[in-house]
Amino acid sequence: MKLIRSFRRKFSISAPRLSVRPMVPWYVRWAIAVPVLIVIGFAVLWAYDSGLELAGFHRGQAEQELSELRERVLSLEADNANQANQIAAFERQGQIERATGVELEVQMKNLRDENTRLKEDLLFFDNLPLTGSREAELSIHRLKVEADSLPGEYHLRMLLVQSVQQRGKEFKGNLQLVVNGEQDGNKVVLQFPQEDSPQDVASHQLSFKYYQRVDKAIKLPAEMKLESVQVRVFEKGMQEPKIKQTVSLPPLS
Repeated sequence: MKLIRSFRRKFSISAPRLSVRPMVPWYVRWAIAVPVLIVIGFAVLWAYDSGLELAGFHRGQAEQELSELRERVLSLEADNANQANQIAAFERQGQIERATGVELEVQMKNLRDENTRLKEDLLFFDNLPLTGSREAELSIHRLKVEADSLPGEYHLRMLLVQSVQQRGKEFKGNLQLVVNGEQDGNKVVLQFPQEDSPQDVASHQLSFKYYQRVDKAIKLPAEMKLESVQVRVFEKGMQEPKIKQTVSLPPLS
């Protein structure tokens, strides 16, 4: 029965209607569709630009202003780089001037100290006797030991002078310092120069005809307490000191 009903639906009056349409090639359809799409696109762009202009936005003016802003930014960046270079140059110049100022201050201080020492030497030599048979051949004057700014560092200053009879005769020899102090409750004795340091030995050599100013830096362990320094002056080739003198430091309060 189902088969008969199906047959009747297909070939009877109630069968579905057939529609016959002419076949259009694909390139004809594209030839019609593409121009329509192009026209629609232009219409959309025109409508967009018109809407922007109605809203007070002009594309050409905006692009020109944007171009001007880019040029302004580039100009400002160039000015900024130039000013940065100028600031760096000024900073370098300032550093050089500050370093020069510090160096000049140090030189001025050294010159003032040297001038003071020369005045002291001049005053000392003005008071020296021109003659005297009992005067020692070599003498130590103005022996002084002062603590430096850093712990364990000291400065020793003195003046070695030959007698009137010996002046003009060159004295050659060496200087030896014997330092007495206390460290960790024990007595400590140090000797300068250190024999294992040729440079230190060379710096303690003496050679003069009339007088020689001695200015030595003494470096001790920071925890060592300096009590006294004995100065020994040896003439070249002699085992016993020609003269020696001891200076004591006052106890620290």
